[in-house]
Amino acid sequence: MTHLTVANEQLTFRRFTDGEDRWSDLQEAIFQAGWSHKCPTYVHRAPPCQASCPSGHDIRGWLDIVRGVDKPPAGMSVQEYAFHKMTMSNPFPAVMGRVCPAPCEDGCNRNEVEDHVGINSIEHYIGNWALENKVGFPKPAQETGKKIAVIGGGPAGLSAAYQLRKMGHAVTIYDEHAELGGMMRYGIPGYRTPRDVLDGEIKRIIDMGVDAKMKCRVGKDVQLADLEKNNDAIFWAIGTHSGRGLPVPGADAPNCISGVAFLRAFNQGRLKFVTGRIIVVGGGDTSIDVASVARRLGHITQVHEKDRVEHVVLGQTAHDVASAAKREGADVTLTSLFPVEKMFAAEREVEDAKREGVDIQGGIMPLEVLKGPDGRARALKMCKCTMDGMTPIPQAGTEFEIECDLIVSAIGQKGDMEGLEAMDNGKGFINADKHFKVPGKDKHFVGGDIVRPHLLTTAIGHGWIASESINTFLKGEEFGKRPKVDVHHFNLIDVLRNMGREPEKFVTTEGERGTSSANFAIHNYEDRSTKEVVPADELFLGHFSYTKRNKREEVHISADQVIGNFDERLKTLTDAQAAAEAKRCMSCGLCFECDNCLVFCPQTAVSRSPKAERGLGRYVETDYAKCIGCHICTDVCPTGYIQMGLGE
Repeated sequence: MTHLTVANEQLTFRRFTDGEDRWSDLQEAIFQAGWSHKCPTYVHRAPPCQASCPSGHDIRGWLDIVRGVDKPPAGMSVQEYAFHKMTMSNPFPAVMGRVCPAPCEDGCNRNEVEDHVGINSIEHYIGNWALENKVGFPKPAQETGKKIAVIGGGPAGLSAAYQLRKMGHAVTIYDEHAELGGMMRYGIPGYRTPRDVLDGEIKRIIDMGVDAKMKCRVGKDVQLADLEKNNDAIFWAIGTHSGRGLPVPGADAPNCISGVAFLRAFNQGRLKFVTGRIIVVGGGDTSIDVASVARRLGHITQVHEKDRVEHVVLGQTAHDVASAAKREGADVTLTSLFPVEKMFAAEREVEDAKREGVDIQGGIMPLEVLKGPDGRARALKMCKCTMDGMTPIPQAGTEFEIECDLIVSAIGQKGDMEGLEAMDNGKGFINADKHFKVPGKDKHFVGGDIVRPHLLTTAIGHGWIASESINTFLKGEEFGKRPKVDVHHFNLIDVLRNMGREPEKFVTTEGERGTSSANFAIHNYEDRSTKEVVPADELFLGHFSYTKRNKREEVHISADQVIGNFDERLKTLTDAQAAAEAKRCMSCGLCFECDNCLVFCPQTAVSRSPKAERGLGRYVETDYAKCIGCHICTDVCPTGYIQMGLGE
């Protein structure tokens, strides 16, 4: 029966395209014979979801747990086992399961069948379960005696602190804010990252024995020289808390402010309402958050001078909670250089903002801030534009004005380097090499947005990689070469070790040839996961029938309900939904025990490994006395794990 996808109606069972009727020369020679010198080899490669994850998640690994392929140890639940696998790379599953734009889902090979696996929603589910069941991180078994100062308590700093503490190093975080969390707390509104969730995931790290010195700015409250003297290494994770102003004339008007300053004032509880018509210039996630917060805050018609938004944002005053009760809907326009469908913000967030009453206009660029007699911005002059890469090209004769009471620039950020000029690369950032070491600065490492503004999950990944570099530095070892696919990988040696079947130490004896009868090698297995990503065209997609995605429920808010509504929008999957969704994973690049190779082998050369020897990735074995190299096992392998290699 022909299998058609619902999403794009492509044939998923075909390995070859129309018009192809000949093998390559070598393949043709093989198939004209009754046998070949090629035999099945099990080749582990990275799945595209993991290769797309900036934090280095072993996504396939914890999906295998939730789906029931990888069984938890005795006495441990599936959820806890998945949580510990998940947090090898990312200690914030409940937060990132809510706010990560999920590049892993974009890369998911299941998109070639019907729809991606809901990786984000399963992460959300596991993260919530761990918080509800108070699952913590163990303290290190022993202390190394090494001390590391982490400057900044955002996602990069907390990620590094977590990884370094696991290694047994003493870690102290220095942060100028009142609470830890960085952009997770001061850049993302609470209806996207509930504060009890964020607090719970941060507390787990602190409970490992990490110290935190709050309201302490390096360069002001503590001197850099003292940190260098008292620590064995320093990790810079100060983030980018200074926004970029609009690069147009008139942008120095007092009511032109940055998106990061706007969100910080809101998240600190100082900003309770806005004033009138607001233009948000951006197109990324920050601009969506600003626009959505402004719609929720609403505006008041009678406003005192001290209550103007710019005064609150700049820290000169704070709004009275009582006056916020007089709010009406704010008129919010969001503009983007790119067309709406090509904006950098997550599609779900864009659609929610539209639904909540934000007017989103794409393909336009600002030309000038027009000021009134009082020197305040009264309108933003704009025109239509096209994009040449990242450069906007204005279209002559398309100029127009949008009247406003406030302009919020959400077009980029940089670090606040006051007092830290020695670390500044001249552009408001800190330089890093491939190991996240600061060039020319002994003991100094860096990660997160202060290297390159990107996703929260990217900052988390920086913290993990930098922690490995710091550990190498502290041991006095040379930095090795980072893998091409730099993520947490499945490790067959670890699987065998846990089963008491670790390969023996390699010892040669005189006259010995080959390894087929020896126990110091893993036979017919090759690990290419650090170098290769398995593509969809090397999977047997016909194995996978159309299965609708188990979507988590979302609470959609209409424009007339949005004012004052700061309730969370995403609901958690049920236990059954999470397990069903995990089963949609195609386990790209690793056996998931489907039995296809065993069933379809015409020579009965493939059989299940004995139970006492069986483990994840070692489910079947081949009798090479029977194997004729026909390639059928490769062709019917859904995951691309079986490849034909030369042998006898």
